[in-house]
Amino acid sequence: MSRLPLQLISAFNPTRLGRTIRQVLASNPDEEIIQVHGWIKSVRLQKRIAFAMIQDGTTPRSLQAVFRDPEHAKVLTNGASVCITGVLTASPGSGQAKELLAETVEVLGACDPETYPIQKQALTTEYLRDHAHLRVRTDVHGAVLRLRDTVMRSLHEFFQNNDFIYAHTPIITSNDAEGAERLSAPSYLTVSSQLHLEVISNAVARVWTLSPCFRAERSQTSRHLAEFWMLEAEWAFVRSVDDLCNVAEASIKHVLRLNSPDRDLLQKDINASCGLVAAASDIPWPRITYTDAIHELQKSGSRFEFPPTWGAALQSEHERWLADSFARGPIFVTDYPTAIKPFYMRQNDDSRTVACFDLLVPHIGELVGGSLREERPTLLEAAIKRQGLDEEVYRWYTELRRFGGAPHGGYGMGFERLISWLGGIENVRECIPMPRWSGRMLL
Repeated sequence: MSRLPLQLISAFNPTRLGRTIRQVLASNPDEEIIQVHGWIKSVRLQKRIAFAMIQDGTTPRSLQAVFRDPEHAKVLTNGASVCITGVLTASPGSGQAKELLAETVEVLGACDPETYPIQKQALTTEYLRDHAHLRVRTDVHGAVLRLRDTVMRSLHEFFQNNDFIYAHTPIITSNDAEGAERLSAPSYLTVSSQLHLEVISNAVARVWTLSPCFRAERSQTSRHLAEFWMLEAEWAFVRSVDDLCNVAEASIKHVLRLNSPDRDLLQKDINASCGLVAAASDIPWPRITYTDAIHELQKSGSRFEFPPTWGAALQSEHERWLADSFARGPIFVTDYPTAIKPFYMRQNDDSRTVACFDLLVPHIGELVGGSLREERPTLLEAAIKRQGLDEEVYRWYTELRRFGGAPHGGYGMGFERLISWLGGIENVRECIPMPRWSGRMLL
């Protein structure tokens, strides 16, 4: 086999991508000539000099280009895409450590400043939703996109460090886990990968996924989308809800301890930001049973729209009171009544509750839900029958228990809700690049 000369191997660059603005800003200003690509965020023309701020989305910061001949900058407008060649040098001014002394500029994509929808003034949330194809160009939505990427990488790191295997699960399924969107008999768009992860976890003991899910959700709340992303983890040989809570808490704290300039940019509420710092500490998050939670809600003296009653599901107002007022931080609620939970959750010894948990966090309510799965074939089949489900459809599921099925459990976490909490963003529609909800799909 022929070999390339050693000096050619060291210089070989298979990607030829060039440097991003993030990489340029992180490099030393050694008076080298470089070429950068990006979009113009602002232009400032003076009599003898001109300045342009350039971004390419890889960092919340801009690179300042300096034009010693202002005539060269007159072709620039906000929103235009450009290629600028110049010398990277230390900046004598405040606000940036380095700047680009522009020598040549090429406008790659012109942008009419009179009709460009993304102007400098404050733009309302609804206005940006109507211009979904352009809203990622704003500082906030660029930060959301980068935060999603950073959090995803952190979660991959956590699960990899704990020997979880990433698995791809189907989006089209024959099982309606809980509120799936029906395509045609008997096909659904999945609302959860849980049942498929259970299959895998009975051969590969620790698995997880982060995948799109769909819910036939007619409500217009700030916490729901028709298409969203769900993190789900499932593992074998777990025997207690406490162990499930421990892993869920550890995975989220791993994310909370990230150093993220995009989270800092988004998190403008100082109290909420301090709450995240406290949540990331080594102090374990409190845990309370559903029964005790109902008791605390009843004696709180708060005027709830829906009176808290044992045997009824916790409403959003109950969840937020428990996290915001009672715990003043994240709190696990465990052991809900059997009647209000799905068939697959493991029956507790009291025969009234199941071995499950919800994690409630301030400003959001429910962030994570999980349970031990019923591994006892007789009790599982009884639960399927009791809830009026088609036993034949779930035959494969019960069969898992008869062929070496191990005790197992897991949880699911709404990815947009996590981003909402981390970024202090009120509505999950602003936590995903192209939101879909009932009656709305622009792209």
